[in-house]
Amino acid sequence: MISYGVAGRKYVGWPELEQGMKEEFLNAQKLEIPIKELTVWTKRDLAWYAMELDYIRYVMDGTGLQKTVLPMRETGVLERRDGRWQLLSWHESFRSAQLSAPLASPSAGSSPQARESTHPSPTTDLSGEWEILEVEDDKRYRATFDRNGNGPYTQHGGRFTTNQVMNRLWQGTWQQPGNDREGGFEVLLSEDGTQAKGIWWYSRVGAQKNIPPREHGGTYHWKKVAP
Repeated sequence: MISYGVAGRKYVGWPELEQGMKEEFLNAQKLEIPIKELTVWTKRDLAWYAMELDYIRYVMDGTGLQKTVLPMRETGVLERRDGRWQLLSWHESFRSAQLSAPLASPSAGSSPQARESTHPSPTTDLSGEWEILEVEDDKRYRATFDRNGNGPYTQHGGRFTTNQVMNRLWQGTWQQPGNDREGGFEVLLSEDGTQAKGIWWYSRVGAQKNIPPREHGGTYHWKKVAP
């Protein structure tokens, strides 16, 4: 594996992924990963896939077994080498901000009993000036948001519009009249609300419309500028 990304953060190589998997296996009592949808495209020795899945983790806390459901979308690229397919890169992002799901009734005699995790996020004040970094191109500019996360930015007369913020997942769209482009973004806020990391993508470039989401774009790193 060459690279991978999870919720906007990009990694290179295997060791970081291996460490993250080990920590997850140590912390979780049980993991379930049901696949909801899978589509694969091939062209000679290359293949692309898009998959929707639920990442379900069970963790013990002071009151019992807690279940959290993370609805995920995964895409990846593979290459056929010496007759075998090798995964070159993959990316995972949240396909919605709903991070909890109702539990099925426990079977007779099951123990310990699980309970649903519900942690609604308080209203987040996003107002202020933010430094925007497009990581791959090291391109920097600034955005000025109102408390709801809407406002202009200093790149081709651009403007961000926030659709929703829930459980620190901030989702919305962007428009750049200066070069006639628009698209979407999805970033995850830090615990203190002063930084956000995630991805951006195109939905239209000039007359080219209906560009598949999350297929063409890059990585964001946002920092709130201290007043």
